[in-house]
Formats: sequence, structure tokens, C-alpha cells
Amino acid sequence: MDLKEIQNLIKFVAKSGASEVKLEMDDVKITIRTGSDSETTIVQQVPVQASAPVVQQHVPVPVPVATPEAPVAPATSSDDSKYITIKSPIIGTFYRKPSPDKPVFVEVGTNIKEGDVLCVIEAMKLFNEIESEVTGKIVKVLVDDASPVEFDQPLFLVDPS
Repeated sequence: MDLKEIQNLIKFVAKSGASEVKLEMDDVKITIRTGSDSETTIVQQVPVQASAPVVQQHVPVPVPVATPEAPVAPATSSDDSKYITIKSPIIGTFYRKPSPDKPVFVEVGTNIKEGDVLCVIEAMKLFNEIESEVTGKIVKVLVDDASPVEFDQPLFLVDPS
């Protein structure tokens, strides 16, 4: 969560009239309290990791002035929302080819159907074929060949139409 998103959250909470809001995400824990002196404070922004020290910040925010803001990211995210994301079912190393001397399983623009092999993920010396669970067209390959991937990491975007 970047500073701009936090500032927008503070403005939203201040306008809503809520006295306290707590938000926990994967990497951030935020508590926002609004007082009668019209000051909004972020009490904690703590990386949620077992070994991380607690960091406290006090950020006074002036009363927001109404300024027109143009949406930046929503246009691209709404374009991606019509696509299906194929995610990694396991942790391992992502490979686009069955072996170094063979062609890639799928390219951008390839039409796929249920059961087609999209890639292999090597985990503990075992090569696991990742099959498509949808029918459509590959729009984007989100991971580089021979890159490590995490569980549930997006691998491909598929246009189902």
C-alpha cells in the first residue's frame, strides 16, 4: 500500500464520520482514528512479519480541500477484469517449454481449451504439467521462463470470449 492510497483512505474516513477504522492487509496494518479536533492520525503502519519490529507513525492530516482527481489505475484494472487469471497451484520454478530444445506450450494469442498444458512447474525435481481449466485465448504471460513462482501467483491472463 503506497502513501497515496493511505492518504485517500484517510480522506475517506474523515468524510465518513467514523471515529476509528482498522485495516489489515498482507504487508500492512493500519489504524486510523479521527478526533474531535479534526485531526486524523495513522497510529500504526506495521509490516506483518514475525521478525519485524513495530514501527509507529503519527501523521497529522489537514482538513482536505476538494480537488478534482482523475482516476489513474481503474481504467487498466477494469480492462483486466474481463480476463480470467490462471494461477500457480504450487510453489516451484515456472517453465514455458517441456524441455530446452522444444517450443513453448503457449504464446500470447494462442487459443486454448480445457485440459491443454500451459506450462510446467518444477518442484523438488518433479515437473508438474499445469493444465488449463478454462477455454479461451492467452492474452498475457505474467511470468518469465525459468522464474520462481509462489502458490496462487498469477501466471496467465485468458480472454474467455
